Amino acid sequence: MFAVHLVSFFFSKFQDDPTKKVDRFLYNMHLHDDQLEDISARFQAEMKKGLSAESNAAAAVKMLPTHVRSTPDGKERGQFLAIDLGGSEFKVLQVKVREGMGIRRGGLEMEEKTYPIPKELLIGRGTELFDHVSESLKDFLHKKNISLEKKHPLAFTFSFPCEQATLNQGLLLNWSKNYRARGLQGKDVVQALRDAIDRTGGMNVEVLAMVNDTVATMMTCGFDDQHCEVGLIIGTGTNACYMEELRHVDLVEGDEGRMCVNTEWGAFGDDGALKDYITEFDRDVDAASNNPGKQIFEKMVSGMYLGELVRLVVLKMAKLGLLFDGKVSNALKTKGNITTAHVAAMELYKNGLKYTKDILTELDLNPSPDDCIAVQHVSTIVSFRSSNLVAAGLAAILTRIKKNRNLKKLKITVGVDGTVYKTHPRYRKRLHKVLSRLLPECNVRFIQSDRGSSKGAALVTAVAQQLASRRIQVDETLSPFRLSQAQLQLVKTRMREGLEAGLKSKKPSGIKMLPSFVYHTPDGTEHGKYLALDLGGTNFRALLVNFKKGLQQNSRLYHKIYTIPQEIMQGTGEELFDHIAQCVSDFLDYMGMKNANLPAGFTFSFPCEHSTIDTGTLVSWTKGYKATDCEGHDVVNLLREAIKRRNEFDLDIAAIVNDTVGTMMSCAYEDPQCEIGLIAGSGTNVCYMEELKNIEKTEQKKGKMEREEGTPEQEKDMDDGTEREKKEGDADIQKMCINTEWGGLGDDGSLDDIITPYDIEVDKNSLNAGKQRFEKLTSGMYLGEVVRQVLLDLTRGGLLFGGHVTEALKTPETFKTEYLSQIESDRLGLLQVRSILQHLGIEGTCDDSIIVKEVCRTVSRRAAQLCGAGMAAVVDKMRENRGLDRLDITVGVDGSLYKQHPHFPEVLQETARVLAPKCNVTFLPSDEGSGKGAALITALAKQKQEM
Repeated sequence: MFAVHLVSFFFSKFQDDPTKKVDRFLYNMHLHDDQLEDISARFQAEMKKGLSAESNAAAAVKMLPTHVRSTPDGKERGQFLAIDLGGSEFKVLQVKVREGMGIRRGGLEMEEKTYPIPKELLIGRGTELFDHVSESLKDFLHKKNISLEKKHPLAFTFSFPCEQATLNQGLLLNWSKNYRARGLQGKDVVQALRDAIDRTGGMNVEVLAMVNDTVATMMTCGFDDQHCEVGLIIGTGTNACYMEELRHVDLVEGDEGRMCVNTEWGAFGDDGALKDYITEFDRDVDAASNNPGKQIFEKMVSGMYLGELVRLVVLKMAKLGLLFDGKVSNALKTKGNITTAHVAAMELYKNGLKYTKDILTELDLNPSPDDCIAVQHVSTIVSFRSSNLVAAGLAAILTRIKKNRNLKKLKITVGVDGTVYKTHPRYRKRLHKVLSRLLPECNVRFIQSDRGSSKGAALVTAVAQQLASRRIQVDETLSPFRLSQAQLQLVKTRMREGLEAGLKSKKPSGIKMLPSFVYHTPDGTEHGKYLALDLGGTNFRALLVNFKKGLQQNSRLYHKIYTIPQEIMQGTGEELFDHIAQCVSDFLDYMGMKNANLPAGFTFSFPCEHSTIDTGTLVSWTKGYKATDCEGHDVVNLLREAIKRRNEFDLDIAAIVNDTVGTMMSCAYEDPQCEIGLIAGSGTNVCYMEELKNIEKTEQKKGKMEREEGTPEQEKDMDDGTEREKKEGDADIQKMCINTEWGGLGDDGSLDDIITPYDIEVDKNSLNAGKQRFEKLTSGMYLGEVVRQVLLDLTRGGLLFGGHVTEALKTPETFKTEYLSQIESDRLGLLQVRSILQHLGIEGTCDDSIIVKEVCRTVSRRAAQLCGAGMAAVVDKMRENRGLDRLDITVGVDGSLYKQHPHFPEVLQETARVLAPKCNVTFLPSDEGSGKGAALITALAKQKQEM
C-alpha cells in the first residue's frame, strides 16, 4: 500500500495532463531515431548470421530460402486451387491467372470460401487438422462444381516458419499464433497435406508449391509492380521477405540470380539481441504465451499481442492508483479482454475517446475523461512502438538490398498485408514517415495486397507448374542415361563375356585382349637411368627416370611435354613419327644426353598386337588419330626409322607398352598388390594380370611357349628368352598382363540397348564411326560432345535458353569435357555454368544453369557407372581365376577424368563395390604413371637380357 501511495505522489504533478503521466510511466517504450538505427544495425547483423551456413543453426532470425527465384513477369497463366492456412480460419480458393494482364485489368480472378478451424484442432493431432483442411477442400470442389476427375494444381500458403529444400516441400520449424497441433514439428507439411488428401479420397490434386503468406504477398503485388521485391505482413503475426542475391544464400547451391528469403523476423530477439529494449510488459506477455522465449519481436509488434500489452499496462497503472482511482475489475484482469481491434478503435481520429470509454465500460470500469485520454495514449505508445520497430527492420532489409546492388539510391516497392497495417487508422502513416527519416536515400512505395497470400501462392504455383512441365520433359530426355542396377549388372555380364571371348584365339571380339608380354610387376630391385616416350593424346611426353638401386619407391623423374598438332595426328605416319623423333632430339639436348644411348621404353596408348616386349603392330587408331600407313605396321620400327632419318642420336628401344600397362607398373612400384591398371581420361582402358593358361592366343601354358614352324626371327629370340627364364629358375611364370582395350565393348551391338540417340549422333560424327562404342560412352574425348548434343536437343525443344540455338551450340566439340568437371564442382557450379555459357555466347537464366548442370551430372555419372561395371567384371574374373572367396587387390589409375572430375572416382568405386561384393578393391591414383611404368618395364627387360 505504501508503494501505491508513493507512485501516486510521484505522478501527482502530472494529474492535469494525463498523457504526460503515461509518457513518464512508459518512457522506455519511446524509441528515438538513434535507438531505431541501433535496432536496425542489430537486425542487419542477425540477417547476415542467418544467411551463413556456418552460423545459421545458432541464428535466431533463420533467413529461410523459399526457392522462389523471381517475381512475376506477366507470362504466368493457368487455373489453380489454393489453400491459405495461417490464422483462426483458413480459405480454399480457385484462382485463374491470365497471361499478360495485371490484377487491375482482371489478370487474376478468384472464388473463395472461408472455413473455421475448431479450437480443439489447433491443439490436437496434426493429422486431424489436415484432415479437416482436406475435407473442406473437397467440400469447396463440390460447392463450386469443380470436376473431381480432372487433375488440379494446388498452391499451399502456410504461414508458419518452415525450412524448404524445394518449392513443394517444407519442414515445420515451430508453430506460432496459438497453433500447437501435435506430431508435425520437423515434418514435411506438404506431405502431410498430400496424405490427408489421399485419406479423404475422391480428389485429383497435385500440390505444386508451398509459400509463406509474406512471400505470397510480395508475389501478388509484384504481378502489378515490377519493383516489388519486399513483402511485409503486419497482422496477427508479423514477417518480412525480400529478394536476396543468391550468392549470399549459403543454404542453397549456386551463385547466379536472386532468391526470395523469408526472414522469419518475428524471432528477432530470441537470442537476447533486444534485451535492452524489452519492458516488463513484454516479459509478462511472453511468459503467458504458448511459446515463452520465442518470437520476441513478434510479441512486441504484431496484432496478436498489441491489445494484451495495452491491457497489462492499463492493469498495472490501475493497481498503482494511476487510473480508475485504483479500482481494478475482474474483466480487466482477464487475458485477452483488450484486443488489437480495440487498440485501433481507441486511436480513431474523431471517435477514439468515445470508443475508449465504451471499451473500458465493457470491462466493468468507470473511467473519467482523463482516464480515457490516458488509456488512449497507452494504445498510441504501444502501437507507435510497433510501427517504429517495423520501420527499423525494413530499414535493415532495404539497406542490405542497396548495398548488395551497390546503389547510391534505391527505388523499391514493398507489398503489404495484415490487419494491423490495413485497419489501424494511424499505423501506415507513422511507419512510412519513420522509414523515410531512417532511409532518406531510398524511394519506397507501399502497396497493399488484396487477399495477397492466396493470389501470390497461385502465382508461385503458375511458375511452378511451368517448371514442373519443363522438369518432366527434361527428365524424359535424361532418363535413358540413368542406368538401373539391372542394366549395370547386364553391362558387367557383357564385359565379362567380351573378356573371355577376347582371350580365345582366332575368335573375333570387340575387346581385343592383347598380350603385353609383361610377366611381372616391379619388386624394388630396378635401378639405372631410362628414357620413357609417351604418346597417347594431344601431347607427347619425353621422360628421364632414374631408379636408385635396391631402394623401392625411390626414383627421380625429369620430363618435358610437346604438343601434337591436329594436322600431324591426321596426316601421314612418316610425318607423325618424324615429329616424335624431333621432340626426342629436343629433350636429349635439353637433358644434355644426346650421346648417352640409354635404353628406352615407348608408351603407345593405342591398340597393338605384340609378339615380343619390343614389338607392337598397330591394330587401329583411336582418340582422334588417323595418321596414314601406320595401322598394321610395327610402330617401334616406324620410330626407329624416323630416328635413322634424323641421324642425330641412337635409342635402344627395349619395350613398348600401353599407357594402361605403364600405369599398373608405376603403381605396383608403390603397392605390390597392384595388378590392374585403369585409364579414365581422353580415352579409357584397363589391363590386368591374367593366368597364362587362359590366354589361348599366345599358345602358352604355365610360362612355356611352344614353337611353331615358320616362327619369325624375333619370336624365336623371344622363345629363347623364355626358355632362358625357365633355366634360371623362373619357369613357373603363371601370369601375363593383358591390355584389354575394353573401349571396343559394344562394337558388335552388345550395348545397343543402353545407347541413346545422342550417343549415336556422337559416334556418327566421329573419325571411327561404329568403333570404340564403350569408349564413346565413358571417356573424356566424347563426354563434352554428348552433353552438347543433349543441350542442343533441349534448346530446340524450347526447354533451354528460350529456344534460341546459337552457333556455338550447333558447332561440334565446343562444349569441352573439362567443362563438366568445372560445372560439377560443388559450391561454384552455377557460377561456372554462367561463365562457360557466356564464353560460348549463350545467355541463360538461373533455371537454365540448373538444367545444364544436371545434364553434365547425368552424363558423367553414367560414364563412371559404366567404368565401375566393367571393373567389377575384371576383378570378379581375377577372383574366380584364383579360386578365392574374397579378393584384395589394388587398381592403379590415371587419366584427367578420374583425377579432375569431382564425383567420377566415388561413383566408379561405389558401382564396382556393389557389383563385385566379394572383392575389396583399392584405387591408387598414379603419379606420372604411364611414363614411369614404361621405364620400369624397360628396366625389367634389360635385367632379363643381362641374366
